[in-house]
Amino acid sequence: MGDCHSLGDCSDERIVRIYEYLDGALSREDLGDIKSHLDTCTDCSDEYDLECVIRSVVKRSCKEAAPETLKAAILARLHGSSPAAV
Repeated sequence: MGDCHSLGDCSDERIVRIYEYLDGALSREDLGDIKSHLDTCTDCSDEYDLECVIRSVVKRSCKEAAPETLKAAILARLHGSSPAAV
């Protein structure tokens, strides 16, 4: 198995850190820490690779745009007014 000592038990925390890494939601210091960890931990590196594949498939599959009427209805609700002819 991999070496998961720097992130604790590398269970739930590992997954959260990988998501944050992929989302660009880490500080510069944390970014370096997780990058170093991924370079040395087989388990976390495999988890990262799997998440990259999943995100790629979802991105390719989700090219359909929402209808303008749906966008207008959502915006109207956010602004507290009723949508014009939905």
